[in-house]
Amino acid sequence: MARCGRPSNSLSSGTIHISEPWYVGLFSAKTEYGLIALLELASIYSQGGVLQVGEIAGRQKIPDRYLEQMLTALRRGQILRSIRGPRGGYQLALPPAEIRVVDVVRCLEGEMATPERTGADTAEHEVVAEMEQQLAEARRERLTATTLQDLLERRDQLVLSQAMYFI
Repeated sequence: MARCGRPSNSLSSGTIHISEPWYVGLFSAKTEYGLIALLELASIYSQGGVLQVGEIAGRQKIPDRYLEQMLTALRRGQILRSIRGPRGGYQLALPPAEIRVVDVVRCLEGEMATPERTGADTAEHEVVAEMEQQLAEARRERLTATTLQDLLERRDQLVLSQAMYFI
């Protein structure tokens, strides 16, 4: 049975469909762009590569000034290091396997907020508050368990499957 205009299979299979309007926006634009930039840097980490803001911004279509602010915050958070000079730019300060997504989110957004209670003390409010707490904890656990290396490997799988599709 479909409710509120959503297809009936959107939750019954346990799969969340990204097209659902309530699902969109779990990462802020700042965090999304920051993670994308870090993936660019992670892909060249093993070669000791350095990328400039303009290179990342151009490839990923992120506004330069906005990206510079995020990369500066990530440098201050010791996730990135900056290299000065004509061949300078940014590089990861740690291997991708040591950079947890939760640390990136904290660096760019601050501590994750705990769901606030509305103040009413009914069983219904308690049940909803418990569910919010469980969702927040599941998010925190997932972000803590996921590293930049995990995202890089998933990206590589997607790139490989797309390449095989076109062969």
